[in-house]
Amino acid sequence: MTASLLLRAALLGIAAGGRSSLGLAAPALTAAPALTASPGGPVRWAALAAVAGELVADKLPATPDRTMPPSFAFRLLSGAAGGALLARRAGGSAVAAALAGAAGATAGALGGLRWRRWAAPRLGPLRPALAEDVLVLASAAAAVRATPSAPAGLPPAAGGWGA
Repeated sequence: MTASLLLRAALLGIAAGGRSSLGLAAPALTAAPALTASPGGPVRWAALAAVAGELVADKLPATPDRTMPPSFAFRLLSGAAGGALLARRAGGSAVAAALAGAAGATAGALGGLRWRRWAAPRLGPLRPALAEDVLVLASAAAAVRATPSAPAGLPPAAGGWGA
């Protein structure tokens, strides 16, 4: 288990705390084509649709608060699952990465809510939401980036996915 993996899991969790779909969508979008049926397969299209839908729905006035129990729980699960997927890809501990992802999701959800509540009265509701979109998308992209020890979408060299 490397500190880099835990940091990346926490970063993906932060993204999932802001946009719950990113915890699973970011790893799915960067997975090896063989793992998602094809380069443009249904898993990737579903992931893109989930992210796009959430980016739009987040701006609607009827969208519930991200810290309401069902939404908050899903964000934590999404961050944890995303962290575990990163660990599996890198051959690290899924448990530790899942905990880092869940902790990141907690920080992302609460921090994002605090940011929006502070910024919306000053800038209007749309600009802070768009700024948050940029931040969470960049965080997710950084979290799933390829590294020499964990190429994007490839299982670890020794032992494969089941190790």
